Amino acid sequence: MKPHTLNVYGTVKVGERGQVVIPAEARKEFGIKTGDLMLVIGTPMKDGIALIRAEAVQEMISKISMGLAVTDVNKERSSKKKNRR
Repeated sequence: MKPHTLNVYGTVKVGERGQVVIPAEARKEFGIKTGDLMLVIGTPMKDGIALIRAEAVQEMISKISMGLAVTDVNKERSSKKKNRR
């Protein structure tokens, strides 16, 4: 898949219990396996939903947290240098 392109993998029907089957091609391309935990997100206009791996969100949050921690450390170092002057 090229960046910034939208792929359509087919249509799915919502079953009685609200379940849908992710098309095999999409599962293969995204490496989705049985038992994977997915986060369901919706658009603000309530016209669509998307799935994202829960672990991908956890990794993203972790990276953001580490980035914030580094920023805090750099601010502390900068503040200590100013106080020494």
